[in-house]
Amino acid sequence: MPALGIIADDFTGGLMIAGYIEAAGIECPVVFDTDCLGDALDAPVVIVATRTRLAPAAEAIAEVSRIADLFDRGGVERIAYKVCASFDSTDDGNIGPVADLLAERYNLSQLLLSAGFPRFNSTVHQGYLFYRSRLVSESIKRFDPLTPMSDPDMVRTLSRQTREKVGLLNHGALLAGSDASLSVLAELAAQGTRYVLMDCSDDADAAAGAALAVEHRATIGSDAHIIEVAKLAARDVKGARPPLPDHAKGPAAVIVGSVGPVATTHLAVFGESYPVHRIDLLDPRSEEAIANDLVGQIRDEIDVRPFAVATATGPDDVERAQAAHGPLKAARRAERILSLVAARLAELGITRFVVSGGETSGAVVEALGIGQVRALPENELGTGFCIADSPRELSLYLKPGKLGVDDILLRAIDAMA
Repeated sequence: MPALGIIADDFTGGLMIAGYIEAAGIECPVVFDTDCLGDALDAPVVIVATRTRLAPAAEAIAEVSRIADLFDRGGVERIAYKVCASFDSTDDGNIGPVADLLAERYNLSQLLLSAGFPRFNSTVHQGYLFYRSRLVSESIKRFDPLTPMSDPDMVRTLSRQTREKVGLLNHGALLAGSDASLSVLAELAAQGTRYVLMDCSDDADAAAGAALAVEHRATIGSDAHIIEVAKLAARDVKGARPPLPDHAKGPAAVIVGSVGPVATTHLAVFGESYPVHRIDLLDPRSEEAIANDLVGQIRDEIDVRPFAVATATGPDDVERAQAAHGPLKAARRAERILSLVAARLAELGITRFVVSGGETSGAVVEALGIGQVRALPENELGTGFCIADSPRELSLYLKPGKLGVDDILLRAIDAMA
């Protein structure tokens, strides 16, 4: 039975941490369809990837509760809810409500939480979130179209999502060691503080926080925290890890649902070598008609060269689409069209997919009918590569839209050769 069951709030994040866990020598299947969960429960760590990041609180609570039921029945020892490193969330977000669910479900006197991913220059120091060395409120995240981050104080941010008291276990306490940290936690508990955000100033903070959290039945955290918790939870698991599969052979396509400066740069570099086909979200036709028309235009390219399919070309396009449909509805429309395109392309023989964007990745995986994948360990491009053997053999690279070097899309296709 698994020592740790992880519920990831999006597909790319779940796959990312699975790659790091596999790199540590720990088998970690990623399940997208819980009907496929049975066999995965033989692994020491299992991830169920969801699409709860942007879901309303009630919807996220229902989904996390459903998966927690499955984990409990499967004998999973600990549960972690994996969220974005920058805690992408508004005051109506679901991190606080999910914390409430887990704390009540497992009768926790304290629940430990952690944001940040120092490896990618996302850190939390003295409770303040930094993104690329700047306060998140002064970074490009300040203008995120769906989850604008205007308050860098993570204790304050979480406090707006829950009625429970939120406190801080800071870098100094973590640096001082476990006894000092436990003393601070005891003081916070005496003050009625049920939820404790832990600093993540560096990798040492992440490791120290994980050592505290692994002793609890449940925790919430971003990549660095959950990876370290997984390593600790599975340290006593015996048995050889099953061999890793090879990449599928065949033609490749890139699907980009992300918007913003990073995604724009990635597409521009890719477009210097291969075609980029755009979808107009203001096209009044049905999503099915738009997808079918685009696939009809590019089907002759499938066996010739890689190509990309994307939506917005710049900030003005994003603003027009959001003005017409609303921010979330525009994003969902883009995801549905792109996922329809991906499904049609798979039917026509595409076997290697590079998908940029967490929500887009979720939509594409669902459209392809993939229930479970085996994550490949971290390589020179990081993590996100995986193999599916059902309903057909496919190689995928699912990446967060905000991460990656300028030529990441080109290099990802080469890496799957």
